[in-house]
Amino acid sequence: MSGRDHRVFELSNFTLQKGITLPKAELVYQTYGELNADKSNAVLYPTSYGAQHMGIEWLIGQGRVLDPERWFVIVPNMFANGLSTSPSNIAHPFGPDRFPLITHWDNVEAQRRLLEEVFGIERLALVYGWSMGAQQALHWGAIHPERVARIAALCGSARTSVHNQVFLQAVRLALTGDPHWTGDHFTAHPVRGLRAMGRIYAGWAMSQAFYRAREYEAVGFTSLEDFLVRGWEANFLHRDPHNLLASLDTWSASDISDNAIYDGDLAKALGAITARAIVMPSTTDLYFTEEDGRIETAQMPNAEFRPIPSIWGHRAGNPTMNPADEAFIARAVQDLLRAG
Repeated sequence: MSGRDHRVFELSNFTLQKGITLPKAELVYQTYGELNADKSNAVLYPTSYGAQHMGIEWLIGQGRVLDPERWFVIVPNMFANGLSTSPSNIAHPFGPDRFPLITHWDNVEAQRRLLEEVFGIERLALVYGWSMGAQQALHWGAIHPERVARIAALCGSARTSVHNQVFLQAVRLALTGDPHWTGDHFTAHPVRGLRAMGRIYAGWAMSQAFYRAREYEAVGFTSLEDFLVRGWEANFLHRDPHNLLASLDTWSASDISDNAIYDGDLAKALGAITARAIVMPSTTDLYFTEEDGRIETAQMPNAEFRPIPSIWGHRAGNPTMNPADEAFIARAVQDLLRAG
């Protein structure tokens, strides 16, 4: 099935965690493979920052990390990604200048309803996620421990760290420093801000070793400037800036313990994740660091810490151009799926 033949799940009067009610929220999703009779082969694969399901379905296929010949893979598009309810498509009285904070609690609640109301799925064989997708996977494990058998969390975190917050603030300031920013919205497409955002991202998403080895030349870029322009500026220039800002807010607010269940007690929330899990940071990730991942994993009762040995930084967890890292991830997921 083509990733562009997406489906829409409507949620009427959807009340967000922070108190705002959306008269109509839409969760756009796609599925791959077939759900078996006992519904035991369901895999949830949430999207990451700025990504839509079409851009991450490369990982799904025979011989890839998620094989639709065996697994029924559901990819829900995160709110604010431009397909599901977002600043770019929300109806009045909301809009790009008045978009409510959406948390991962909200993403998970919408996904839970999708699974139950459309597919009758009560328990997931696996939640797989990279970056903000990993944040959602860990939220699933903490909020609904009885509904998740396994978690593969790549280059993410249970709570956005202080250092990661500093990065997010820099990205926000770069984007809103564009002259078209009015204080609550853009009056025109912020080319200057998006280019600046792309260059900041390039410095954080890839490691020092990646640049020292000029690894960008090995994957088809002719120079550092070519990599920055075609690999990073271009990546952000085609995106809606209001959606990017709203997703930054979701990322910044990410915390599996920020809810009435755990009342801010992160250790308690991590300890409640009973799913068999593999936590896979990259050894060179600059904002979801290996050290942070080790600390969180140690508080999860059934989790293995298996860092990706890579110089690709954060992008080691999304190795579209790096077969070695994809092979490492595939082996880990195979081990996880064979367990239990």
